[in-house]
Amino acid sequence: MKVRLNYFYRKLYAQFGRQHWWPGESHFEVVVGAILTQNTNWNNVERAINNLKQENLLNPRALYRASAKRLALLIKPSGYYNLKAKRLKSFLTVLFNDYQGKIKNLFNLSTPRLRQVLLGINGIGPETADSILLYAAARPVFVVDAYTKRILFRQRLIKRDASYGQVQGLFIKNLKRDTRLFNEYHALLVRLGKEICRKNNPKCKLCPLGCRQKSFK
Repeated sequence: MKVRLNYFYRKLYAQFGRQHWWPGESHFEVVVGAILTQNTNWNNVERAINNLKQENLLNPRALYRASAKRLALLIKPSGYYNLKAKRLKSFLTVLFNDYQGKIKNLFNLSTPRLRQVLLGINGIGPETADSILLYAAARPVFVVDAYTKRILFRQRLIKRDASYGQVQGLFIKNLKRDTRLFNEYHALLVRLGKEICRKNNPKCKLCPLGCRQKSFK
């Protein structure tokens, strides 16, 4: 497993190069992006974030003071905007009630404790929490998403019903626990999943990993 995962990384990096992910001008912007990207694509998130920037709201205090209604309208391009506005407000409530409204205070927590706090916030699940840990807090935590599961299943490394923890464990146990490596690896898997190892009509002949799955049904 260790050999295969490292081989996959080298092949993906050779194919796609560095991904420069996650885009964001601040730790807070990355957190907001991680919450907004649930159930949508990044282009929609960018539009929502640009709306917040134009209104000078992309900082904790300004966003905390903004009404949920105003926030929802601004992030409308990201979809499920009323729900996501509530989730952002839930995060901000914890940030201001327990950490003086400062991201650095929140990120001073140990990785296990920080993950526990994030998972305790309404609407933040494992994937979003780990995205915040990896991309905003620079912790060596591997993010698992639908692309990751799809690719590993087609490579016959996991079963279709493998849990989030089981998939994450494969990377944690078999790779060096390095933030930069986990960052780049996850971004490369996303690139592969979007462009080649697609859910429908995958371009198997173009896959740098080669496909080991005869049927995707």
